[in-house]
Amino acid sequence: MGGIVGVIDYGMGNLHSVASALEHVGAEQVIVSHDPAEIRRADRVVFPGVGAIRDCMAEIHRLGCGELLREALEQQHKPVLAICVGMQALMDSSEENGGVDCLGLVPGEVKFFGAPLHDAEGARLKVPHMGWNRVRQRIDHPLWQGIEDQSRFYFVHSYYVQAQNPELVAGELDYGVQAHAALARDNLFAVQFHPEKSAGAGLTLLRNFLNWNGQC
Repeated sequence: MGGIVGVIDYGMGNLHSVASALEHVGAEQVIVSHDPAEIRRADRVVFPGVGAIRDCMAEIHRLGCGELLREALEQQHKPVLAICVGMQALMDSSEENGGVDCLGLVPGEVKFFGAPLHDAEGARLKVPHMGWNRVRQRIDHPLWQGIEDQSRFYFVHSYYVQAQNPELVAGELDYGVQAHAALARDNLFAVQFHPEKSAGAGLTLLRNFLNWNGQC
């Protein structure tokens, strides 16, 4: 199931938990690398990330990972899963670090939650948003199979994605603002939350990714 999974490693964050979760749900082999030859032989690709977007983008460009990701998406048409800062890096730009240009693979922006931030009842919300939050599914997608709407996933972020095209939004979260928790387009699925830290729902999503043929 899933064949070879290539996890693009640009040195930002410990990717052991992502690789272990993929192996746990049945991946035949997981390769963690930024070597183009290694990623090219993978059947599907994961693009994770944690940390400040300026540092992440610097390493993505230095190692050529943006071109490698674009190749997997647009030339090889492999199923691709982007996670957390990996999702943010897909956008046009981010407000973090005073404004940073991102890869521009998905039109939209990454915005700061704002301070002070309050929920609908007026209670103060902490930034970064760290912990469990319900995700409202906006579309029927193969990666949501077996996952109930409004399931809880684990988040760690101070900035949130706002895609230009609402048709790309696969899931939303409410945290003082309505943010895009998941995006889907063709062979790309991107999530702000960490599926590898999201218990049963997260593992189900990763298992679905291993079975996904890259079509909506």
